[in-house]
Amino acid sequence: MAKKDQTTDAARKDREKWMARFQVRLAMQPGVDRAVVLQAVKDVTAHCADTGEDPQTVFGDPDAYAVQAAARLVPADRAARARRHNAVADAFSSVLKRVRDVPGL
Repeated sequence: MAKKDQTTDAARKDREKWMARFQVRLAMQPGVDRAVVLQAVKDVTAHCADTGEDPQTVFGDPDAYAVQAAARLVPADRAARARRHNAVADAFSSVLKRVRDVPGL
Protein backbone atom coordinates (compact mmCIF):
# COMPACT_ATOMS: atom_id res chain seq x y z
CA MET A 1 0.00 0.00 0.00
CA ALA A 2 2.87 2.38 0.71
CA LYS A 3 4.12 1.92 -2.87
CA LYS A 4 0.70 2.88 -4.29
CA ASP A 5 0.67 6.01 -2.11
CA GLN A 6 4.11 6.98 -3.44
CA THR A 7 2.94 6.45 -7.02
CA THR A 8 -0.20 8.49 -6.40
CA ASP A 9 1.84 11.22 -4.73
CA ALA A 10 4.29 11.33 -7.65
CA ALA A 11 1.41 11.50 -10.15
CA ARG A 12 -0.20 14.34 -8.16
CA LYS A 13 3.08 16.27 -8.15
CA ASP A 14 3.45 15.74 -11.91
CA ARG A 15 -0.09 17.10 -12.45
CA GLU A 16 0.65 20.10 -10.25
CA LYS A 17 3.88 20.84 -12.15
CA TRP A 18 2.06 20.53 -15.48
CA MET A 19 -0.71 22.89 -14.33
CA ALA A 20 1.74 25.43 -12.90
CA ARG A 21 3.76 25.53 -16.10
CA PHE A 22 0.59 25.71 -18.20
CA GLN A 23 -0.73 28.66 -16.19
CA VAL A 24 2.54 30.59 -16.41
CA ARG A 25 2.93 29.99 -20.14
CA LEU A 26 -0.71 30.84 -20.77
CA ALA A 27 -0.43 34.09 -18.82
CA MET A 28 2.51 35.08 -21.03
CA GLN A 29 0.47 34.82 -24.24
CA PRO A 30 -0.68 38.09 -25.89
CA GLY A 31 -4.11 39.25 -24.75
CA VAL A 32 -4.48 36.69 -21.97
CA ASP A 33 -5.99 38.04 -18.78
CA ARG A 34 -7.01 36.48 -15.49
CA ALA A 35 -10.41 35.37 -16.81
CA VAL A 36 -8.79 33.48 -19.68
CA VAL A 37 -6.36 31.71 -17.35
CA LEU A 38 -9.17 30.76 -14.98
CA GLN A 39 -11.34 29.44 -17.82
CA ALA A 40 -8.50 27.38 -19.29
CA VAL A 41 -7.58 25.92 -15.90
CA LYS A 42 -11.24 25.13 -15.26
CA ASP A 43 -11.48 23.36 -18.64
CA VAL A 44 -8.37 21.25 -18.05
CA THR A 45 -9.29 20.43 -14.45
CA ALA A 46 -12.84 19.45 -15.37
CA HIS A 47 -11.70 17.23 -18.22
CA CYS A 48 -9.12 15.46 -16.07
CA ALA A 49 -11.60 15.03 -13.21
CA ASP A 50 -14.28 13.63 -15.54
CA THR A 51 -12.00 11.22 -17.39
CA GLY A 52 -9.36 10.46 -14.77
CA GLU A 53 -6.71 11.19 -17.39
CA ASP A 54 -3.44 12.96 -16.78
CA PRO A 55 -3.11 16.44 -18.39
CA GLN A 56 0.24 15.53 -19.97
CA THR A 57 -1.36 12.53 -21.66
CA VAL A 58 -4.44 14.39 -22.87
CA PHE A 59 -3.11 17.85 -23.69
CA GLY A 60 0.59 17.16 -24.23
CA ASP A 61 3.27 19.72 -23.58
CA PRO A 62 1.97 22.52 -21.30
CA ASP A 63 3.80 25.19 -23.31
CA ALA A 64 2.27 24.11 -26.61
CA TYR A 65 -1.17 23.69 -25.08
CA ALA A 66 -0.95 27.19 -23.56
CA VAL A 67 -0.47 28.60 -27.07
CA GLN A 68 -3.44 26.57 -28.34
CA ALA A 69 -5.66 27.58 -25.42
CA ALA A 70 -4.81 31.26 -25.88
CA ALA A 71 -5.61 31.05 -29.59
CA ARG A 72 -8.96 29.46 -28.73
CA LEU A 73 -9.94 31.71 -25.81
CA VAL A 74 -8.54 35.15 -26.72
CA PRO A 75 -10.28 37.13 -29.48
CA ALA A 76 -7.91 37.68 -32.40
CA ASP A 77 -8.20 41.49 -32.27
CA ARG A 78 -7.31 41.57 -28.57
CA ALA A 79 -4.29 39.31 -29.13
CA ALA A 80 -3.12 41.48 -32.04
CA ARG A 81 -3.51 44.65 -29.97
CA ALA A 82 -1.50 43.07 -27.13
CA ARG A 83 1.25 42.01 -29.55
CA ARG A 84 1.49 45.58 -30.88
CA HIS A 85 1.59 46.96 -27.35
CA ASN A 86 4.31 44.49 -26.37
CA ALA A 87 6.36 45.46 -29.44
CA VAL A 88 6.15 49.15 -28.53
CA ALA A 89 7.07 48.43 -24.91
CA ASP A 90 10.03 46.30 -26.02
CA ALA A 91 11.25 49.05 -28.36
CA PHE A 92 10.94 51.66 -25.61
CA SER A 93 12.82 49.41 -23.19
CA SER A 94 15.57 48.93 -25.75
CA VAL A 95 15.93 52.69 -26.22
CA LEU A 96 16.08 53.25 -22.47
CA LYS A 97 18.79 50.61 -22.15
CA ARG A 98 20.85 52.30 -24.86
CA VAL A 99 20.44 55.70 -23.19
CA ARG A 100 21.63 54.24 -19.87
CA ASP A 101 24.70 52.89 -21.63
CA VAL A 102 25.72 56.34 -22.91
CA PRO A 103 28.46 57.79 -20.69
CA GLY A 104 27.66 61.09 -19.05
CA LEU A 105 23.87 60.78 -19.19
